[in-house]
Amino acid sequence: MNHHEQMRICEALLFASDRPLSSIALAEQLPEGSDAQAILEDLQKKYKDSGVNLVEVAGKWMFQTAADLAFLLRKEEEKERKLSRAAVETLAIIAYHQPVTRAEIEEIRGVGVSKGTIDVLMEAVWVKPVGRRRTPGRPMTYGTTEDFLVQFGLNSVKDLPGISELKAAGFLDNVNTSRLNLLSDEKPDEEQPDLPMDDDESSSEEQVIS
Repeated sequence: MNHHEQMRICEALLFASDRPLSSIALAEQLPEGSDAQAILEDLQKKYKDSGVNLVEVAGKWMFQTAADLAFLLRKEEEKERKLSRAAVETLAIIAYHQPVTRAEIEEIRGVGVSKGTIDVLMEAVWVKPVGRRRTPGRPMTYGTTEDFLVQFGLNSVKDLPGISELKAAGFLDNVNTSRLNLLSDEKPDEEQPDLPMDDDESSSEEQVIS
């Protein structure tokens, strides 16, 4: 099978999938010895100037609407999920400071965070519990999910924009950014890594978002 036919196979698989696919998953559908990464890069070039682009998010590949045409879908997306200011601020803090506890979120925001706010973000599958802090009380810490990266077109949290970029794009128009200090606040120093969740804790957290 020549390179062109291999590209067609990857193209079909990516169009048919409702989730991003890894190069490993795609390679399993190709003849032995195929270079999936090279095929994906060629497909990315092919769709560079099209109405849809092939992008890498969360280490996986997917087709998405070209950035200059995103306005065509923006209205529908806003109706589908509209977050309160408290939820937006909380999501931003978790994204930039993860893993972070509720107490640390409250310290950065300067106000309390209700359980309902975090529940909303977990129901959206953008936030998840990632373990317990090795401090008295073993508080739960939170981080972002793969769905969060996919939703915002990021390959990793390292690709998160700076606060000035978010302001320029209008994402923080209704947010009190003076309380966030997203780029200057440092994470608490940890002598040991956070403790992983026990199986029973993981089950109880899953029930919250089911």
